[in-house]
Amino acid sequence: MDVPVGGSISENIRFVLEQIRHATQQTGRPEGSVRLVAATKSVGLEQIREGIASGLTILGENRLQEALPKIEGLRGAPIQWHFIGHLQRRKARSVVGVFDLIHSVDSLELAEEIEKRAQEAGLRQALLLEVNLEGEATKTGFRPDELEGLLPRLGALPHVEVKGLMAIPPPTSDPEQSRPYFRRLRELAELLSRQSISSVSLKELSMGMSSDYSVAVEEGATMVRVGTAIFGARRG
Repeated sequence: MDVPVGGSISENIRFVLEQIRHATQQTGRPEGSVRLVAATKSVGLEQIREGIASGLTILGENRLQEALPKIEGLRGAPIQWHFIGHLQRRKARSVVGVFDLIHSVDSLELAEEIEKRAQEAGLRQALLLEVNLEGEATKTGFRPDELEGLLPRLGALPHVEVKGLMAIPPPTSDPEQSRPYFRRLRELAELLSRQSISSVSLKELSMGMSSDYSVAVEEGATMVRVGTAIFGARRG
């Protein structure tokens, strides 16, 4: 079971980290090879501070307008900020350089916009490529069959650093039903890595959320995005 029953934020964090550690050991991967990204959508600053005091080091936000006051309010805290929601091209300027990693780059056009804004800011922006594994109409993302051809173009962007892939499987109440999708994303990353593009690393796999993160870790996740299992049910 990936979701704790009740408990304080600190207890929930200990539970989630223990589940991650166990799943990592089960597959013979090194301890510490999977990072917990705490999804803080609709979570208040006091709860987030409690989470940081209990060991959270990476916070993931879905909405820019909600994230910016939190980033300011937690300035100086020993944390990283990741952008994990859908990113519109017109908001790329406000995200670049503010977040350590963007998980949800879903098109070449968005990557090119990030490149433009990163060049203006004089930095390199780390990002992940979002993959729409099933071609779901309700989701954005690259099709698996188009990434091989696009990867050299993405790798040619000098102010963008492609670190890996991200995906969200179709919703299900059974974590095991997510396993084939996590496996497909890992296999896609292994396939694409054969191109050996110097500016592209596909070592990071952001997959798995509150209901299925243990399965994701077993299938190769290096980052899991967990909110409800830490902070409880979201509002809004």
